[in-house]
Amino acid sequence: MIQKKLPIGVQNFEKLIQEGYVYIDKTAYIYRAVHGANQYFLSRPRRFGKSLLLSTMKAYWEGKKEYFTGLDIEKLESDDPNAWQAYPVFYFDFNTDNLRAENSLERVLDEHLKAWEKIYGLEDPTSTLAARFQHLLKRAYSQTGKRCVILVDEYDKPLIENMDNSDHENHNKEVFKGFFSTLKSYDEYIQFVFITGVTKFSKVSIFSDLNQLKDISLSKQYAGICGITEKEIEKTFADEINSLAKEQKLSVDSCLQSLKSEYDGYHFHQSGEGIYNPYSLLNAFTDLEFKSYWYETGTPTFLVKKLKDIGFDIRKFSDLSLEITEDVLSDYNGENTDPVPLLYQTGYLTIKGYDSSSRTYTVGFPNNEVKYGFLNSFLPQYTPDSFSGSGKSILEIRRYIQNGDLQLLQDALIALYASIPYTSSNNVPYEHYFQTVLYLVFTLLGQYVHCELHSSRGRADCIVETDKYVYIFEFKMDKSSAEALEQIYDKGYAAPYKADSRTVYAVGVNFDSETRTLNDFEIDKIS
Repeated sequence: MIQKKLPIGVQNFEKLIQEGYVYIDKTAYIYRAVHGANQYFLSRPRRFGKSLLLSTMKAYWEGKKEYFTGLDIEKLESDDPNAWQAYPVFYFDFNTDNLRAENSLERVLDEHLKAWEKIYGLEDPTSTLAARFQHLLKRAYSQTGKRCVILVDEYDKPLIENMDNSDHENHNKEVFKGFFSTLKSYDEYIQFVFITGVTKFSKVSIFSDLNQLKDISLSKQYAGICGITEKEIEKTFADEINSLAKEQKLSVDSCLQSLKSEYDGYHFHQSGEGIYNPYSLLNAFTDLEFKSYWYETGTPTFLVKKLKDIGFDIRKFSDLSLEITEDVLSDYNGENTDPVPLLYQTGYLTIKGYDSSSRTYTVGFPNNEVKYGFLNSFLPQYTPDSFSGSGKSILEIRRYIQNGDLQLLQDALIALYASIPYTSSNNVPYEHYFQTVLYLVFTLLGQYVHCELHSSRGRADCIVETDKYVYIFEFKMDKSSAEALEQIYDKGYAAPYKADSRTVYAVGVNFDSETRTLNDFEIDKIS
């Protein structure tokens, strides 16, 4: 079997076509955009194909029809005699530079302008960056007779990279304000604008000045413009799915379900189809393994620290109790203490539901890759290095649970809490630490854990299922393990397992806030 060339890390459309890489045809979306509003903004998480999308647009606007043979846009443009004309294209790429150094944004802009000034000429070398760009737009129009196309890739990287340095972040916002305000006053020289980024910073003048810029980030029509849909997977990657299934000793259906659990689940409209993370999917097909590819390309350290410092209850991530309105979801304000909009825009949360009456979204983790990767990154913030550094203790706790070693499980949890070097942060109570560590430890045990599982008479704090055992945990603070066990029986948490062939245990645990230890631990065999 001839293996397809999968475009991992290939962001240049012309190279992709020339060298025979697989291309998921997104050109129908480009056709819709270029024949629509003409000025757009699109927010998508990193590694979702934004750069390849803009590179494809660049080739289209440069009239390179030969690269689009057999693609949707070739057929869509077949009756238009004015199609495939070459326009002057100004492509700003902020994706590859280190933008933390002082004046680095100005340097990047200057390098772009110098390259174009070699083509269209330099009017006044002493002019500001904005004035030089204005001159270029006018010169390109006068020399070609065509209005200009402006493509901006990852506009917000100079802001995101400096989130921990407010002076640099604010400086870069001012640079943007002076530079891209040109787009508003020079509309007569502009044919098309498309700006991409991870976030939409509401106080950046690209958005406040350009009120004609259409944000399609939450548009149903453009929900699949980046990423890969299930239909596209089944149409394009049948051989890769079969190879992965064979290597992992799975049926094709089971393999598809695993791919869905790990990499699907992104929704960019409340009724839009699910989107797979393309970077993770292509890597899984290449390696014939299920790994956390996307998450390993960048850890949101500043987000994790921020969530810890404000005492954010991370259990809400899995409880689907995170609700947010559309205006907050689509606009990120760095002064807002609510981290949810940024977590959504950066790809750690996605749309899970929508209430049309209140026009509010419910958001949560898109898939297992993101869920377990994100929660793993919290362990160093809440537990000692010896526990979270290698994950060894999580593996030990999982082994004790799988083997029914209840005494060793009890010893491991008691030792964990005894070792936590608690220091308060922004008056976050220790109860927050107690609950968060429990949630992290038990959630990271894997797919058989259900935290705060609802039943008809209430919900258990945590239920862990293995092939042989079911553990129903109830945790108390400054009470007793006897009260915890009593609640398990009174609320009927074990009822769903009455006819289960597995051994069922009720586990009551009490935490003493004064000594900061698990001082009372009781286990009762139910069946």
